[in-house]
Amino acid sequence: MRLLNSLNLRGWLLVGTAVCGVVLAGAVATLGSSARAGVALEERKLPMKFNWIACEPNCRGWVSAVGIITADTPKDFEEFSRGRQLGGATVVLDSSGGSVNDAITLGRRFRNLGLLTTVGVSLRGGQSARPAVAPEAYCESMCVFLLLAGKKRYVPEAAHVRVHQIWMGDRADDAKAASYSAQDLMIVERDIGRLAKYTFDMGGAGDLLSLALSVPPWEDLHELDAGELKLTNLVTTDLVADVLPHVDISAPAMAELAPKTQARFGAEPEQSQPAKSTKTAEALVPTGGVAAPAPATQK
Repeated sequence: MRLLNSLNLRGWLLVGTAVCGVVLAGAVATLGSSARAGVALEERKLPMKFNWIACEPNCRGWVSAVGIITADTPKDFEEFSRGRQLGGATVVLDSSGGSVNDAITLGRRFRNLGLLTTVGVSLRGGQSARPAVAPEAYCESMCVFLLLAGKKRYVPEAAHVRVHQIWMGDRADDAKAASYSAQDLMIVERDIGRLAKYTFDMGGAGDLLSLALSVPPWEDLHELDAGELKLTNLVTTDLVADVLPHVDISAPAMAELAPKTQARFGAEPEQSQPAKSTKTAEALVPTGGVAAPAPATQK
């Protein structure tokens, strides 16, 4: 069996972590309707795109990273960053996850550039409105590990950060009924090892791996509460100004995307209604690339 890395053939996925956001000081971040919220949701299910959101002269601007991480994403980021002075910039994430190994590659590039990270829906603004970041959004699956790549990391209270186990994407829909070979198990263990090394290299805690790997694909994604975000070291600051200077937290007029879920350890849930599983990273989306089988371990 092949490990499929491009999204049109589904690929290895880890589903999890929610998204955070912020609004620039003085800006009125208004999506205006649930229809706009729906558009934002659909964009995070498409292959990841990078855009520079300029807000001069009052702030430097930031990188908007929206969508699923595919085999093409690290290359797309290199093309986006060419000719730009991105060192120390902030990346605002809005993603449903994606390929494990490609997310690791991209995350290491983020750290090498000294990027800062948060999560949210970037709003460009208009002629009379300043650009802003809506605080209620999602960062799921491998998006969580991109968040971890930031030198400084901020997660707003309205964000939804969700985790899930690594699994073979082509068998995640009915994981219990699928069959697996010894080669498949080897690939799983190899990639868990890679993810563990990356997590510790980025300064994450073992609790993050423990939480993610305890949630099988046939269960709802687990949403991290404020205590778990700190326990896993996903959050390094409680100040939005540490990642986006001259900003203020303000929730825009945006439809509620999903309820909070119960903590796996720590605080009691705020709501008893569980959120639906959102394995959105497994959508069949063409990426323009051709998937290749994963190489076997060299002996």
